[in-house]
Amino acid sequence: QVQLVESGGGLVQTGDSLRLSCAGTGRNLSNYVVVWFRQAPGKEREFVSTIVWNGRDTQYATSVKGRFTLSRDNAKSAAYLQMNNLQAEDTAVYYCAAGRVWPTAAMLLSRPTSHYTFWGQGTQVTVSS
Repeated sequence: QVQLVESGGGLVQTGDSLRLSCAGTGRNLSNYVVVWFRQAPGKEREFVSTIVWNGRDTQYATSVKGRFTLSRDNAKSAAYLQMNNLQAEDTAVYYCAAGRVWPTAAMLLSRPTSHYTFWGQGTQVTVSS
């Protein structure tokens, strides 16, 4: 099993950047695919980005494509979500999750949320305009 802890959230202004980290302890995060979801107040949880186990394939939600970059460092058992040009609509609690290895990031888009067995506690991102 892997335990996940997110960090890096905070209060920023429109156009600023943040980098969220997802640290895995216990079993190394390299054994899993990683996904980021977010949930804004009063809204359903939505997919943000996912990355395969070796970091060579990623997918992004249309709303963040071109602004967010997901990467991972398996030697550190960590994944990172670089968020640039943040907008008010990016305000949410961001969660990282880990699930069983899957062939491609595109194929992960069709996987149910239950594919991701391990979840972090979330980190708040607030973007003020």
